[in-house]
Amino acid sequence: MAVDKSMPILIIDDYKTMLKIVRGLLNQLGFTNIDEATDGTMAWEMMQEKEYKLLLCDWNMEPMDGLELLKTIRASEKFKTMPFIMVTAETKAENILIAKKHGVNNYVIKPFNLATLKQKMQAVIGAF
Repeated sequence: MAVDKSMPILIIDDYKTMLKIVRGLLNQLGFTNIDEATDGTMAWEMMQEKEYKLLLCDWNMEPMDGLELLKTIRASEKFKTMPFIMVTAETKAENILIAKKHGVNNYVIKPFNLATLKQKMQAVIGAF
């Protein structure tokens, strides 16, 4: 079954430039229903109002970082299976292992290009 490119996606990053870059890449891939949050707290609040099909989340943000958001989501009965891709400059192997331990679906290291984002997304949501 083909991925619905109108599915709601939430991108979370505290840098406006990064939000703009990720939105642009998603648009190039044909995705159009994209919302933005600037930290985990804002994202969690938005998730209470709208049913997202994919989260693309930065790790380092204040007051709630990406790992805390991931832990919150995985602890929630409603959201525990939410597809979650960590998008971060964190390259340390132990950070990747920590994210995997807490249920991240995939991990994209900044900087990245369109092909890398597409590959990581396809591994989580299927071919498109």
